[in-house]
Amino acid sequence: MDFTDDAFVLSARAHGDTGVVVELLTEGHGRRAAYVAGGASRKMKPFLQPGARVVADYRARTSEHLGSARLEPVGEGPSALFDDPLALTGLAAAASVAQGALPEREPHPGAFLAFEALMSAFALPEVWPAIFVRFEAGLLEDLGFGLDLSRCAVTGTMDDLIWVSPRTGRAVSREAGRPYADKLLNLPAFMLGAQAGLGEGDVGSGLTLTGHFLEQFVFHPQNRPIPSARVWMIDKLGEAGRL
Repeated sequence: MDFTDDAFVLSARAHGDTGVVVELLTEGHGRRAAYVAGGASRKMKPFLQPGARVVADYRARTSEHLGSARLEPVGEGPSALFDDPLALTGLAAAASVAQGALPEREPHPGAFLAFEALMSAFALPEVWPAIFVRFEAGLLEDLGFGLDLSRCAVTGTMDDLIWVSPRTGRAVSREAGRPYADKLLNLPAFMLGAQAGLGEGDVGSGLTLTGHFLEQFVFHPQNRPIPSARVWMIDKLGEAGRL
């Protein structure tokens, strides 16, 4: 199986003396593992960091075998974030979540586009934490577990939606949910539309919301925890007063 595709590097690990195995998120062919000859060299290492944009020339005997790839870097990649440790923690978290959530060899172009949008947002310190929440919501939708935030699950109204059912992922209005407020998840306004601004605690509520459903529908069925890089990112955002 051969193809050439745009991709982001999600991770790289040493394999043998000079090679590495990379995990790629490709635009048209999903998440792919590939051996990169010479990937351990000083010349190649900068292009194999999580978040690096590449064009991958992929080759494999069959779809089930570990393929090999030649990678051509595109742009400056994550090096632009080296002076922003908080953004780097977000990048590591995004790569870990994508790698853990997406099944291998299954096309998910929506996930690629969401990751691409998030990579662009990391240059905007005040914006990217909210875009991270949208990225995770997009992953859930692309995997078939999208949140239904269009109307209240109880009354059908489209107004005053402030909670989400932790069981169904459907929005609940203030009035309908008031008796069950302690059992519902907060729904930050920015997840309902681009026009809404960010309020205090909105990013934290959004991460709690997407994290709940990632754990329930994606990681728990795999008997795996939420990636530690995501937990680390949330800790650092809290320390920085960004939740």
